Amino acid sequence: MADTPTRRAATEHRKPRLDLGNAVWQSSDQGTGDVQIAFVEGFVAMRDRRDTDGPALVFTPGEWRAFVLGARDGEFDLG
Repeated sequence: MADTPTRRAATEHRKPRLDLGNAVWQSSDQGTGDVQIAFVEGFVAMRDRRDTDGPALVFTPGEWRAFVLGARDGEFDLG
């Protein structure tokens, strides 16, 4: 296949499969959130605290920063 900008972008955004078995999960002691995060191999993993055997979302440091800044700015507020 030809190397195209779209193909390069897709390849550059792939994340490795992380072994989260030994991850140290952290929960916030503020608010009523039900998520936990762990810093693993330079990435940030996030999971549902009520379903610890369920899937985890994996963010690059840049994606995590954008998410946190958006949350602080109210980007995800429901009302």
